[in-house]
Amino acid sequence: MANVNSRIRRIGEQIRRELADLIRTELHDPRLTLVSMTSIEVSRDLAHARIYVTVVCDPDDRAGLVAELNRAASLLRRELGRRMHIRTVPKLEFRYDEVVEHGARLSALIDAAVAADARRHHDDEVPLTNDPDSENAA
Repeated sequence: MANVNSRIRRIGEQIRRELADLIRTELHDPRLTLVSMTSIEVSRDLAHARIYVTVVCDPDDRAGLVAELNRAASLLRRELGRRMHIRTVPKLEFRYDEVVEHGARLSALIDAAVAADARRHHDDEVPLTNDPDSENAA
């Protein structure tokens, strides 16, 4: 069982590397140069591969770019078959990976909470002017 999982993982990584090269060289849409593959899930029987991508662009254009990748999936699959030496080339499905965005939102929330907490603690600290050890004491 462990050998099967490691084989699937190796095939998934090879698919990811080949797809990165194919998207760069075979697809002539300059917007797709901004696509980054974050992870890939390959089924045990190698029939399906789900590729998670992120795109550095306007959120309105994101769906269009993922749709463009899905339209080009048959071309990419055919080229994968020519480059890779496996019996079954998986059917490709591209999905937008929201994990990066979600992580950035959580990080921003944490930063805001830490800053608010620091401001609250700073406001609570009132300097004592009657302290005999103070440098300002007369």
